[in-house]
Amino acid sequence: MIKIGRLTDYGIVLMSFMASHRDRAHNASEVAEEVHLPAPTVSKLLRELAREGLLESQRGAKGGYVLARDPDRISVAEIITVLEGPIALTACSTLSDDPDCEHESLCPVRGHWTRINRAIRDALEGVSLAEMATPPRPSFMTQSTPSVTDRQQLPTLSQGN
Repeated sequence: MIKIGRLTDYGIVLMSFMASHRDRAHNASEVAEEVHLPAPTVSKLLRELAREGLLESQRGAKGGYVLARDPDRISVAEIITVLEGPIALTACSTLSDDPDCEHESLCPVRGHWTRINRAIRDALEGVSLAEMATPPRPSFMTQSTPSVTDRQQLPTLSQGN
């Protein structure tokens, strides 16, 4: 299974909350309560997202965190990259070569991994934080792709029909 880490998932939840509640700054304990996550985890993630420029920290009595940019200008890929590092399924297909792989220079599939990683990165770059902060349409949540079994049972057209 290919998946993002739990902290990255939480980071996207936090950023989505910030995008849908842009009316004022929010402190870590308030955000933790609203998104039902542990306050120390939320605090750590908010600091990291601010350090990397996705959030701004405001001091004072009404201080807290706000988005650094419009949510339409922040992609899911950017959030993942800040919290996980480069988006790549294999180490050799990141921007830097993998010093631990002795087969990299002879690998016949390296170029294909690069293409696959680019497709995944492009797909994630195509989803904005504004979209993540908007509840999905009901038809999107219930729409399903036919399973392999379903596809095998689909009628086929013969040349004679």
